[in-house]
Amino acid sequence: MDFRLTDDQRALRAGVRELLEGRFPRERLRAVVDGGEPAVDRALWRELGGAGFFALRLAEADGGVGLGLPEAALAFEEAGRALLPGPLVATHLAAGVVEGAAEGRAVVTALDAARGAEPGAAGPLVEHLASADAVLVIGDDEGDRRVGVLPAAGLARSARPIRSVDPATPLHRLDRLHRLDPGGCSGGGPPTAAARLRREAVLLTAALQLGSAARTVEMAVRHAGERFQFGRAIGTFQAVQHLCAGMLVRAETARSMVYAAAVTEDADDVAAAKLLADEAAVRNARDCLQVHGGMGFTWEADVHLHLKRAWVRAGQWQTAAEAEEGLAAGLLRPGV
Repeated sequence: MDFRLTDDQRALRAGVRELLEGRFPRERLRAVVDGGEPAVDRALWRELGGAGFFALRLAEADGGVGLGLPEAALAFEEAGRALLPGPLVATHLAAGVVEGAAEGRAVVTALDAARGAEPGAAGPLVEHLASADAVLVIGDDEGDRRVGVLPAAGLARSARPIRSVDPATPLHRLDRLHRLDPGGCSGGGPPTAAARLRREAVLLTAALQLGSAARTVEMAVRHAGERFQFGRAIGTFQAVQHLCAGMLVRAETARSMVYAAAVTEDADDVAAAKLLADEAAVRNARDCLQVHGGMGFTWEADVHLHLKRAWVRAGQWQTAAEAEEGLAAGLLRPGV
């Protein structure tokens, strides 16, 4: 089997990168972080919809692009590289279910109803709830593994905003869970298995983490070549070289697993991809801070934004502990 990217896949990745570099440059990211602009830019959201970002896996007969999960992973990797804010994963999953999601006219966030369901547990977190039009609710009841859609305004009344470590990812916590409509999706689509959507959400989040991990490698290497100490670029120092080499290894290891999981769609592969991508995003951002030295910890530098986004993404859909438990359970299954 040939796992190399095709010419069309390379063109897709280049096109998404070009779009984001033109419409969401560093200045726009800083404006969002500094509070000068909303995290979700409706005009950019519609432009992403027009480019097919959200309808990438929707069938052509339904107005989509008709591609698969590997192509979606490439597009989301570029979004992670740019630190594009917003409920990208949820809106992508809602294409074909929520009216306007595929075209970018509707902003859709998601609620993982399996989280916070245990007695005494904190309620689940919902990102960008104030900016959303609808909430994709993924349930996990034994008798009703379905997907439902709720209006965001109604859900917001039973949620409270909490402080997010990432200033570009506002969060709300639900104090109580809403029971899913047993009739399935209110958006008109057929009942969809929650396990499949959750698995796809985990993989696409891993792709976002991969993009951030790869970007911090670029940032570290560039700074190591531009910053001079004792008359030499710090990139000539062995300790800095070791940091950058370790970052590259983590990013490329995560890349191979994310791409493979996008092809196989196997639950264990997806868990491994999320585990490796989370580690690469968090540890690469921390090492990138070390390469930048004291200036890397300042608000003006962008390095800390990658670390904060990586922390938030690491807690979404599947944590490291959950991925490890799932992989361990897979190893113990009969016949494995």
